[in-house]
Amino acid sequence: MQLNYLSSRNRSRGFTLLEVLVAMVVLSIGLLGLSGLQTSSLRNNHSAFLRSQATVTTNAIIDRMRANRDSAAAGDYDIVYGATPSASACASGCSATDVANKDLGHWRSYVERLPGGQGEVQVIALTIGGVTYDTAEVKVSWLDQRDQAGTRQELITRSEI
Repeated sequence: MQLNYLSSRNRSRGFTLLEVLVAMVVLSIGLLGLSGLQTSSLRNNHSAFLRSQATVTTNAIIDRMRANRDSAAAGDYDIVYGATPSASACASGCSATDVANKDLGHWRSYVERLPGGQGEVQVIALTIGGVTYDTAEVKVSWLDQRDQAGTRQELITRSEI
């Protein structure tokens, strides 16, 4: 009887070591998957941050245009992608156009902080039911690094000024 007990015990020797090795392989695969998920999450979080910054910058220039409404309606805030606003160095007694150029210069510096950031502003006069509304269309474009190609994203905001 004793002999059968020992022979069955010898046959199961090393079985626990095999279970531990299988558990380690499963755990390592799970940790690799978790690290990939974390990387993807960070990339998408950064993309959402850039979109938030673009939204803040578009709202900032629209607020500045509302504060200088006559100049905005005259087209002093209109600027296309890649254009540089005129520099104005007035210390006091600035004209509305000088204020618009300063506003555009500050705004453009914020937009250029985005990776590959570019901005465009255009004021459009819309007539609805015989009433004319000045509407600002602000476009901000930047490079999104979620993929290897660096896709260009664009945010367009339209608002009455």
